[in-house]
Amino acid sequence: MSVCIPGKKRGLAQAGAIVLAALTLLAVVPAVAAGRPALLVMGDSLSAAHNIEQDAGWVNLLRRRLEGKARVINASISGETSSGGAARFPALLDRHAPALVVLELGGNDGLRGTPPSALYANLAQMIEQSQAAGARVLLAGIDIPPNYGQAYRRAFTRVYPRLAARYHVALVAFLLDGIALDDSLMQEDGIHPTAEAQPAVLANVWPVLAPLFKAAR
Repeated sequence: MSVCIPGKKRGLAQAGAIVLAALTLLAVVPAVAAGRPALLVMGDSLSAAHNIEQDAGWVNLLRRRLEGKARVINASISGETSSGGAARFPALLDRHAPALVVLELGGNDGLRGTPPSALYANLAQMIEQSQAAGARVLLAGIDIPPNYGQAYRRAFTRVYPRLAARYHVALVAFLLDGIALDDSLMQEDGIHPTAEAQPAVLANVWPVLAPLFKAAR
C-alpha cells in the first residue's frame, strides 16, 4: 500500500513544472534564432580584425548594429585567398543557410600575383553557390599597391565590377575607400586598417548592405 505525502507531492509537481518550462525554453530559443536571417562574412584579414582586438573589428561592429535582428557569422581568416575561401564555402553555406553573404576576398590573391582570371573564377563560383542557395550577395572590392604594375592592377580591380554586373550583385567598389591612403588610419604594414578605422570600414559597407538586409527580412 502506498502512502501519499502532500508535501512530497507538491515538490514533485513543482519540479515537473520547472522541467517543462526548461524544455519549452530550449525549444523556443532555437526558433527565435532561426527567425533571424543569417549574414555570413567570407573574408580575409581585413574582416578578421588582424592585429587589433576582435571586438573592434568592423564585422563585430556590424554584429552589434544588427543585434537581435540578424545572426552575423564571421568566417574570415587572415591570409585567406579566393581559392581557399571557395574550398571552405560550400560547407559554410550548408551549415549556416545565410540569407546574406558578404564576399571580401582577393587582397591576398593580388599580393601573390594570382591571375585575375583565377580570382574571377573563384568569386564567381561562390556567388553562383550563394544565389543557388537563395542568398543575396554583397561583393567588397579590393585594390592593390601600384608597384604591381598598372596593367595587372587594372585587370585585378576590374574583376569586382565585372562580377557585380554579370550576376547583378551589390558592390562596395573599394572596402578601404577613404582609409587606405590615410596613414593615421593604417597599421605600420600599410595594408591593414587600425582599430580606429574600423567604424569607417563599416561606414563604407553599411549603405550598400542595409537595403539587402531590409529585403532579406
